[in-house]
Amino acid sequence: MNHPLLIDTETLQQNLGQPGLVVIDVRGKAAYEFGGHIPGAVHSTWHEYSDPNAVPKGLLNPDLGQIEQILRRLGINQDSDVVIYSNPFDNWGDEGRMFWMLEYLGHKKLRILDGGWVKWTAEKRPFEHGRVMPTPGNFKSQPVKAIVISKDDLKLIVRAPHPQTAILDARSLEEYLGKEISGIPRPGHIPSAMHVAWNGFLNKDATIKDVDVIKAMLEDKGIQSGQELVCYCTGGVRSAWLYFILKVVGYQQIRNYPGSWWEWSRDFACPVEKDFQGLQKILGFDQAARPS
Repeated sequence: MNHPLLIDTETLQQNLGQPGLVVIDVRGKAAYEFGGHIPGAVHSTWHEYSDPNAVPKGLLNPDLGQIEQILRRLGINQDSDVVIYSNPFDNWGDEGRMFWMLEYLGHKKLRILDGGWVKWTAEKRPFEHGRVMPTPGNFKSQPVKAIVISKDDLKLIVRAPHPQTAILDARSLEEYLGKEISGIPRPGHIPSAMHVAWNGFLNKDATIKDVDVIKAMLEDKGIQSGQELVCYCTGGVRSAWLYFILKVVGYQQIRNYPGSWWEWSRDFACPVEKDFQGLQKILGFDQAARPS
């Protein structure tokens, strides 16, 4: 897809080594170092930026100075052209999380590699092993608070009718309906939230589907172009990928909830809904429970 927030594999290969280009591989460390990576790519994962003192690991470290130090070690400057990639079929939308975080921190030149590592290797493009140690950058954060939402702000929305705001749950349908998950105090979803699974927007070659196709999918869910959209999942990673997809499609008012279900389910003042019958149905238990 030709889109300003995406870069195709051919264009990226032609620009490797250009001054100002920073390519970030957000896969696991072993995959990056031993499985091979795009030449010159640095490595970083979303976990490095989490609040070390919070139980919900999706929350960003409130010490932005520490985050800046990590990003500078990646070679990121204020005007760097940043390209983010992962294996789209083997993660939780990590490239979207890195995109959202950098956008929140005020970086303006961000793109995701369309097709990621899947398409890059399928096309037998060059790769290398080992860690890349770039010249440190000078990035300084300027937070864009309009693209993040806190638990308390989301509670205020949920407590009253909110036709101008749609809450989107990016998790699996089972999680949304109320499947018990280890480490999660309460299963279910935020009241009024619509289910929009994060992993339904890719073609077979790992590229993003056409904008018109995605927009039709979202409109079928009842999402309207003029609404403010709030995305959440378990830890703000899958929801950040949904945030990115919504930006690609052209939605203007989008916020990601980084604390997400890890945080929401731990606060018993936060309302939770479950659909036990719906969960039984998709798991096949309703048929098994009926007498013959």
